[in-house]
Amino acid sequence: MAGCRGSLCCCCRWCCCCGERETRTPEELTILGETQEEEDEILPRKDYESLDYDRCINDPYLEVLETMDNKKGRRYEAVKWMVVFAIGVCTGLVGLFVDFFVRLFTQLKFGVVQTSVEECSQKGCLALSLLELLGFNLTFVFLASILVLIEPVAAGSGIPEIKCYLNGVKVPGIVRLRTLLCKVFGVLFSVAGGLFVGKEGPMIHSGAVVGAGLPQFQSISLRKIQFNFPYFRSDRDKRDFVSAGAAAGVAAAFGAPIGGTLFSLEEGSSFWNQGLTWKVLFCSMSATFTLNFFRSGIQFGSWGSFQLPGLLNFGEFKCSDSDKKCHLWTAMDLGFFVVMGVIGGLLGATFNCLNKRLAKYRMRNVHPKPKLVRVLESLLVSVVTTVVVFMASMVLGECRQMSASSQIGNDSFQLQVTSEDVNSSIKTFFCPNETYNDMATLFFNPQESAILQLFHQDSTFSPITLALFFALYFLLSCWTYGISVPSGLFVPSLLCGAAFGRLVANVLKSYIGLGHIYSGTFALIGAAAFLGGVVRMTISLTVILIESTNEITYGLPIMITLMVAKWTGDFFNKGIYDIHVGLRGVPLLEWETEAEMDKLRASDIMEPNLTYVYPHTRIQSLVSILRTTVHHAFPVVTENRGNEKEFMKGNQLISNNIKFKKSSILTRAGEQRRRSQSMKSYPSSELRNVCDEHLPSEEPAEKEDLLQQMLERRYTPYPNLYPDQSPSEDWTMEERFRPLTFHGLILRSQLVTLLVRGVCYSESQSSASQPRLSYAEMAEDYPRYPDIHDLDLTLLNPRMIVDVTPYMNPSPFTVSPNTHVSQVFNLFRTMGLRHLPVVNAVGEIVGIITRHNLTYECLQARLRQHYQTV
Repeated sequence: MAGCRGSLCCCCRWCCCCGERETRTPEELTILGETQEEEDEILPRKDYESLDYDRCINDPYLEVLETMDNKKGRRYEAVKWMVVFAIGVCTGLVGLFVDFFVRLFTQLKFGVVQTSVEECSQKGCLALSLLELLGFNLTFVFLASILVLIEPVAAGSGIPEIKCYLNGVKVPGIVRLRTLLCKVFGVLFSVAGGLFVGKEGPMIHSGAVVGAGLPQFQSISLRKIQFNFPYFRSDRDKRDFVSAGAAAGVAAAFGAPIGGTLFSLEEGSSFWNQGLTWKVLFCSMSATFTLNFFRSGIQFGSWGSFQLPGLLNFGEFKCSDSDKKCHLWTAMDLGFFVVMGVIGGLLGATFNCLNKRLAKYRMRNVHPKPKLVRVLESLLVSVVTTVVVFMASMVLGECRQMSASSQIGNDSFQLQVTSEDVNSSIKTFFCPNETYNDMATLFFNPQESAILQLFHQDSTFSPITLALFFALYFLLSCWTYGISVPSGLFVPSLLCGAAFGRLVANVLKSYIGLGHIYSGTFALIGAAAFLGGVVRMTISLTVILIESTNEITYGLPIMITLMVAKWTGDFFNKGIYDIHVGLRGVPLLEWETEAEMDKLRASDIMEPNLTYVYPHTRIQSLVSILRTTVHHAFPVVTENRGNEKEFMKGNQLISNNIKFKKSSILTRAGEQRRRSQSMKSYPSSELRNVCDEHLPSEEPAEKEDLLQQMLERRYTPYPNLYPDQSPSEDWTMEERFRPLTFHGLILRSQLVTLLVRGVCYSESQSSASQPRLSYAEMAEDYPRYPDIHDLDLTLLNPRMIVDVTPYMNPSPFTVSPNTHVSQVFNLFRTMGLRHLPVVNAVGEIVGIITRHNLTYECLQARLRQHYQTV
């Protein structure tokens, strides 16, 4: 019925007949993860888990620390360096595999089609050539779409998902082996299928998957291989290796190890330290030189020459020796670069806006339908792209004169490689000798070859050809990004921007008379401007482009262009990756909060309705809690009700329960009644009305005075503690207050592990008789811990008691209710927390803060409430 009401509201919002929906507050919309109709924005969803980056300093972990010494510490660090090296090598080999087969399939396809075109241009059977090209492209794209159906998270570039992972959000299936296989083979087929996508973005995702999976030292399929090394079995360790793998992916894609390191720092990681910097850089270097070694050996037969540092090589920028007036760039050109940055930012913002609308359309009209519809959409895009490429190459191209330098070799070996690549990719369709078809040269080649043409071809491209090429490529790449195939955005953006930059150079040369400018420089700046306007990266992208060009003098113009493009684009919308993160409803935390958010405090944004466990809790109670809630952590508390009077007078903590004594264990009925009375946290009638047993409770003397004292020492007022009810004179003191002494946090996964392994003791025994689990046993099922709903309850005695104190985290990060939001946000994001308890001055927990309480949308909703109350 809720869905029907939402649909009815959507249809009738212009007729003012949505009274029920209008009553929902922005806070409720944020919690429910629904779409806010006024702005049509998707709010963060609560079904995304956070990762456990904070260490759980419990007894099993302390036992491991006790056995650690300097020798074991050095061995641990040495193994970490070895694993980082292995991640870099494996990522480089993955890039080599993708590049080899993409080249093989592309050469096969273009070889067959080009031969057919040359023959059919005289016989008049060009339709047959088009059918051959369609056959190749549709087959490859169909295979790529099928692989995405097997693992849907393999679609797209994977950069938004990895960015979320490094930010602390667990995206299901993002770093699985099956995802890696579908991603690698899928991007291979989608690039070979002629779609306007790149393989560089998926390389970053592939490197991150390698980084997540390789260091685990255990495998389900290789169960016989066991290592007596119980580390690297936590989200904290995996996060570091994923950062290294993502950086290695950038390094392998662009031959830019320093740029890869900065990318991992700039785009995702909310944590960093000097040791991690060295490991990530070492991993990036390993990936770059592994790929360089094998590519140089395979393509040139010169093993060890290291001539091809990355999958995308821009070549060397150098003016012709015959042109004495030519300079790569001058100070006067900086003004043109700034203008190009502004235009690139506007074009990038337009690209992002159109792609966002397309993505929303797919979410509403394509994704809810059978999966075959996604495959058909991919095939439709492939058909349209193939027909446009073929017809544009045959009809819209102009025959241009080859330059003299294109027909003469070069003495430099590195320049000879670039020159050969450029000359071999020239297409002469329907053109006489010593001329070439400029449109076919751009469209009928791999994208990397087309980029080299725009960067290094001395012959001129027609302005009309460049304008048409830019418009067609802009629209088709925007349509393509988001369909159900693995697809990168770096190379299409670079190619589109290079055409824009080359067009600007042609206009300045031909119509304004600036003969000194170098067209390759303007093509590079145009590529940087458009790519920066789309993805909005600055530091890492600057270094990546400098390393790809191997020309440090380009540092200043590239940096200025990217900054201007980012500022211009940010005025209109977010970067493409941030847009897709938002469309998925992922609760991503930004770098910092806005200044006005400091008007809020921790008590304003915390979740006050807690579900808690006692230090000694019966199995029946734990199972009920785990099965009726979706929380991933529970505060471990004791109640001070019998000692509140002494507590107030002496101002010190004196509770019988604080020592976790067995005498504080309640019966099942008593525990249910106390929970329902003090917390109001279980709406289920099953939990509130299990039985009618009453517990004798001690009514403290001087009730009115005690109530007044407790009011004075509490920061949070009652309406904030109980937002679902208003204060009532009929409330008892138990209903008004919940004096819960906070002792620690225990995770859902830990509780389920204790139940699965039978860690409990009977009522007639001491808690010392409870079995103890080691750190390795607690982490054995990582990262897929058992689910409480898969637990066989017949194997458990509901009357048995679990002592959770050895396994809880007794010293998590906590904040005071008075803490400003900026301090809470910085602590939560910097330390990579998952839960942040709010504890008052006397050690009582009054609420808890999670990632969803700190999202921009939730903070805005709380700020609006704050303004209303003020």
